[in-house]
Amino acid sequence: MIHHCITTLESKGGVQTYIRSLLDRQSDVSQEIINLLEVGSQSQFELLHLHDPQQLSGLTGLCPTVFTLHNHSTYCPSGTKYFSIAQTCCDRPMSYSGCTWGRLVEGCGSRRPQRILKNFQTSYQELAILKKTQIPIIAVSEYARQQLISQGISAKQVTTVYHGIAETITSSAPPTRSIHQEQRLLFVGRIVPEKGLVWLLKALAQASSSIQLDIAGEGWFEPQVKKLAKSLGVENRITWHGWCDRPTLNRLYHQSFAVVFPSLWPEPAGLITLEAYARSRPVIASNVGGIPEYMLPNQTGLLVPPNQPDVLAEAMTVLANDLNQTTYLAEQGYLHLQKYFTIEHHVKNLAHLYDCVIQEFHAKSSTVHSQ
Repeated sequence: MIHHCITTLESKGGVQTYIRSLLDRQSDVSQEIINLLEVGSQSQFELLHLHDPQQLSGLTGLCPTVFTLHNHSTYCPSGTKYFSIAQTCCDRPMSYSGCTWGRLVEGCGSRRPQRILKNFQTSYQELAILKKTQIPIIAVSEYARQQLISQGISAKQVTTVYHGIAETITSSAPPTRSIHQEQRLLFVGRIVPEKGLVWLLKALAQASSSIQLDIAGEGWFEPQVKKLAKSLGVENRITWHGWCDRPTLNRLYHQSFAVVFPSLWPEPAGLITLEAYARSRPVIASNVGGIPEYMLPNQTGLLVPPNQPDVLAEAMTVLANDLNQTTYLAEQGYLHLQKYFTIEHHVKNLAHLYDCVIQEFHAKSSTVHSQ
């Protein structure tokens, strides 16, 4: 029986949503969520699947274990890999000198000394545990895998397993002519600087004036973005929906002709693309982080360089003016999802990895006991 390990499953975060989808689909998984800091002997478990790096410190090595890295925190003390001042991605490996410079000069995370020190200690401790225990690590993209390798983790220790999503959408038809004529573009995500809303609004001001933007999300940066929208003269072309439940999101996806994913920071994966594919909507996305690995450029959507409003505006206008291309990208995106990114594909890949990890663990144990 497989047990998933996380500190809490009560919040509404992406990791919690992902684990719930696994609980629904994995036939050999326990519905009991384990916190390693609260259990006794781990030898009772067939396999532990860790999703929270805080759980690493509770490992005893008494049973097979895998760890999924869902974010950047283990190899980036700020967890962002993003310089907010220059609005560029960080391509440097973690180091005290480089990351301190990044914090104080380039705007990579908090500048508070206590927070900087704590983040350094946490990241280096997590890396040290992973190197010492050598437990198999699951990366959600090749981008994330390479970041771990750059920090000295063995390439053999890290396997890329792409995410999958559960299809709960009743309609997956491409945009109809009438929907396309409404010219509604959809953004879904937190309203924070690294999600790229500033350059999205600048692109909207340059794009076809018929395009309307729906924004589904909330965040502390919303007042600044609304102020920018007014200064750009596009406030009347934007509808702010705030946080949306699933039925509302489905409606917003359905009425859009495309989904825009303008992140400036290197997203570990590209889950918004999968959400769009499941609803047969093409994606216009930034070519950063793990996003490109979830797309086929010019087949399932359009990839654009980050923070270039004129290029993004052109991509938005192209799809707004061409129903045939929009339909083609939508259909190919749905097929791409079916072929590689359903939750069933993901669970199958995990099951194969679990079997390998269990066999290797017991083979090593037998060798040790025979000596």
